[in-house]
Formats: sequence, C-alpha cells, structure tokens
Amino acid sequence: MTTVLYSEAMYPDTSVEQEVFGPGTDIRIRTPATLADLSDAECAEADGLMLFRLWATAADFDRFPKLRAVVRMGVGYDRIDRVAAAARGVMVCNVPDYGTMEVADHAVTLALTLRRGILLHHETQRHDPPAPWTAITSPLIRRLNVQTFGIVGLGRIGTAAALRAKAFGFRVVFFDPHVPNGTELGIGVERERTLEGLMRRADVLSIHAPLTPGTRGLIGARELALLPAGAVLVNTARGPIVDLDALEAALRHGHLAGAGLDVVPVEPPVEPVPSLMRAYRAKEPWLEGRLVITPHSAYHSPEAWADIRKKSAETMAAALLSNAAQNVILPEMF
Repeated sequence: MTTVLYSEAMYPDTSVEQEVFGPGTDIRIRTPATLADLSDAECAEADGLMLFRLWATAADFDRFPKLRAVVRMGVGYDRIDRVAAAARGVMVCNVPDYGTMEVADHAVTLALTLRRGILLHHETQRHDPPAPWTAITSPLIRRLNVQTFGIVGLGRIGTAAALRAKAFGFRVVFFDPHVPNGTELGIGVERERTLEGLMRRADVLSIHAPLTPGTRGLIGARELALLPAGAVLVNTARGPIVDLDALEAALRHGHLAGAGLDVVPVEPPVEPVPSLMRAYRAKEPWLEGRLVITPHSAYHSPEAWADIRKKSAETMAAALLSNAAQNVILPEMF
C-alpha cells in the first residue's frame, strides 16, 4: 500500500484523488500548522507528500524516511528545500499547467487598470466631494499601442501574458535567458538579450519568473532606474523578486507612474509591514490611483482550483506509481 499524505485539507472529500490513485493508495488528510506538527508515525509512513501553503525544510525531510516524492500543488516551488530533498533522493515536482490563463489575465488586467486610469478615476470619484466630472491628466494614462510591454520570464504564463498584451496593441518584448533561440518567432514578439536592455524599453514591466537564487532581488533600485520615466511595474510571480523599498522610492520620486502587485516578499504580511504597504493601507494621497495590491489571488478561479486538485494527484501518481514522472524540478533549476 502506497501512502500519500496531504498536509492541508483543501477539498471536501478524496473522491477525485482516489479515482486518480486507484485502490492501492492510502490517502491521508492532515491539517498541521507546519510540517513539524505532524507526528513521527505519520511522517514515517508517507511515500508521497502534498504541499500547498506549507514549507518543507531540511529538518522536515529528516522526519520522512520513506518519502519518495513531494508535489507542490502550484507552480512555484520556492517553499521546498530542494537541495535537502535531492540529498535524500526525494523527487520534487510542481503543477505548472494550472492557473496559466488566470495569472496572465490578472497581470494584463493590472496593467490596463493602471494604464487606462481606471483605478485613478475610480478612487477620485469617491472623494467627498467627488473630483470634477472630467478626465485626469496623469503620467499613468497613455495609448496602449505606443507602449512596450516588457516581460521577464517567457514560460507558460509569460507567453500567455505576451499574447494578451499583443491583442491590446502593445509592442511586446521579453527577456529570458533560458528559452531557446527562435521562441520569439513562434509568437511574434521581440527578444532582448539582457535584462538591462529590456528595462530601458519597458513602459510596462510584467514579471513572470520563478523565485530562484538567481531571481531573488532581481529588480532593485538600479534596474528600476533604467525603466522609462512614467513606467508601470506588475508582479504576479513571487514577491522577493522585487525590492519593495526600491519600488516605493521609485514611486515616491515619480519615476514610476504606478505598480500592480499580486505578491509581496512575506505572505501574509507580518510586522514590520513594508513601508509601501503601510502607505497603501493608510490611503496616503501620493499613492492614489497608482498602486493596486491583490492577495496572491491571481491564480484563482473555480476552474483553476479544480485543476490543482486533479493535476496534483496525477503528478504524484506519475512519480510514485509509474516510470514516467512528470513536472520534475531538475537540479539545475535549484
């Protein structure tokens, strides 16, 4: 009997999972606050471990002597100590093919909300008394087809965002050293060979890279200064990729016109809350209409939620019950 341990109760039953795994798999649902809260007996019996919000550290892996695979029920795998997993022969997998459309839609919607002044006009019309019944002149608002939509990371979501931005008339340019030459030709976009080259062109910068040692802090003060004056930044990837203090400075000084964030460095935010988020929550006037924050919800739809369930089970079944593992995070991706 193969045992798969779900560390979070995300669904009302195990019917979908049981159909995928078949009768020879024991599915166990637990709800610990952290993996450290699991009993030694529970850890000792697990062949597979499912993770959504929880983290898996080296100390956690020490408690799973039989573990053969861990599946992150999502795209990002930065919550898992992959080095520790590899040292113990544990396969790490993710679910890269869910939520692609939702996150791409969300990223482009954040850009449009800012660039068309929707948020700006919405907020000012709620003043008491309301702002004058007229358009507001702002560096935020520009015709889309005179702007360049810059993408960092042309994976599944980055590609989907590129196609959506093209449909709205943006010129689309990307930077991604990991995709093969000619990728740009297949979808009709341009490629920049350096991050600096992309930053200098991007009127909208949309981030779609995974969080790795190489991308942590990738967008800081130096990079933001390269963006054209009046640019907008959108991040639906991972919070630590962007230096929030540098982003706040660029917004305060007016170099950036606006920003849309679905992710922040620590989620949920804890004290000390970043200064930019404090200003946002306090509704400080200088940020009005220029910053929109959503709570890491870009992936969400009922359809995506169902996809996570089935695709995660299929990924674990492939890892444990077949010789055709899928969505494996390779060591060079660490």
